[in-house]
Amino acid sequence: MSENLPALLIVVPLMLAPVAALVGRAGASWAVATAACWWALYASLALLLRVWDEGVIRYALGGWPAPYGIEYRIDLASAFVALIVAVIGAIAIPYARTSIAREVAEDRAPLFYTAFILSLTGLLGISITGDVFNVFVFLEISSLSAYSMIALGQDRRALTAAYQYLIMGSTGATFIVIGIGLMYVMTGTLNMVDLAERLPQVADNRTIPVAFTFLTVGITLKLALFPLHLWLPNAYTFAPSAVTAFMASTATKVSVYLLLRFFFTIFGFQFSFERMQLDMVLMPLALVAILAMSLVAIYQANVKRLLAFSSVAQIGYMVLGISFGSVLGVTAGILHLFNHALMKGALFMAMGCVMYRIGSVRIEKMAGLGKAMPWTMAAFVLAGLSLIGVPLTVGFVSKWYLVQAALERDQWAVAGVVMVGSLMALVYIWKVVEVAYFGELDPDHEIQEAPLSLLVPTWVLVIASFWFGIDATGTAEVATAAAESLLRGLP
Repeated sequence: MSENLPALLIVVPLMLAPVAALVGRAGASWAVATAACWWALYASLALLLRVWDEGVIRYALGGWPAPYGIEYRIDLASAFVALIVAVIGAIAIPYARTSIAREVAEDRAPLFYTAFILSLTGLLGISITGDVFNVFVFLEISSLSAYSMIALGQDRRALTAAYQYLIMGSTGATFIVIGIGLMYVMTGTLNMVDLAERLPQVADNRTIPVAFTFLTVGITLKLALFPLHLWLPNAYTFAPSAVTAFMASTATKVSVYLLLRFFFTIFGFQFSFERMQLDMVLMPLALVAILAMSLVAIYQANVKRLLAFSSVAQIGYMVLGISFGSVLGVTAGILHLFNHALMKGALFMAMGCVMYRIGSVRIEKMAGLGKAMPWTMAAFVLAGLSLIGVPLTVGFVSKWYLVQAALERDQWAVAGVVMVGSLMALVYIWKVVEVAYFGELDPDHEIQEAPLSLLVPTWVLVIASFWFGIDATGTAEVATAAAESLLRGLP
């Protein structure tokens, strides 16, 4: 079985997705989804350990050798991203059982769990495939299921948010498939290794820069880089709480991985950064995202919307690291993929706990919750410290690497933006803390702490945010090795 683990990582959840719909009961569907998520966690962890020990895994589907057949190609970067997706899925699914029972009609729950499994499968597929057209296929699987999950939100505005995401997501996917098509016309292959070898031979043809441009726009739209982020705030605000926590921790992270995969290993560093000067595009947009989106977050009255704009700012940190084009910078970007998944997942789960008890996440409705829901609000505060970048948290590790990468290039102003972004995060996190701990609880409403089924997954992510902040040796080693591999290009 270990030899076929790359295929089974995708096939097992894909086969379980229709089972979750056909069983017809919410509890049974949840059990099927749980099995799919925990299988993905086991398989992705096993693959990461195997890649660490043995090197790159190349798996030819159906025994057809590349480039004639579809190939899964798993290196440290792809294995690490797949593990992030699987970890969040395994933690989010027990949270979803209680949350979805409150926020989604019972007869729609099996359909929700089917969409959840399909979204997970699509994100895992993007992470490990070695075929660029398969990237598009898996991207559509994950996106279509995400649209449907968002539309299940209680607020009618969830339908509008899902439709907006559908339009913008489809536009991004169209740009991506056009870019892939142009590369295929010029090279006659869809295999990533083959593309990396053949593209330099036709790089002087203007079709290749056009393909590069289409891919850049499509991928940055999918990862919600400013100013192509307009779909994200509404999607995160009006989706069911479990969906927001899962998407915020995985979907945009996988899109950042696509940016790394296409522009470092397929097009190559020299073409992307020296000829096309990708850093001249990414760095200004990342810096504006950090400052502008943090400023917008400060003025939000809905905490989920506040955290959504914060996510756009945090994506700016990831893209900033990539824009340096150095081992240290790319390491920072990859580290922040993992670290942001932990802290933002915990923050959105904490808000899901609040939504479960009071039916709202507006700041004015949260007065006194620090006393009424101490465990929930403590989780929010601790995850917020990580978002700010306080020492001993994962947020500090990411920003430390980013500042080092900036200073390595004598870009003191960029390092200053990173620090200012942290101070702005302190302002919008403090807004919530001030109301929750210093506001007066309405004596006419008795509010209980969130149930354990919601608190335990939330606290798992909070504890992980401190665990990997105190001892970042393992994640930093994997991220550094992945960055070095990406900058070397495909063998």
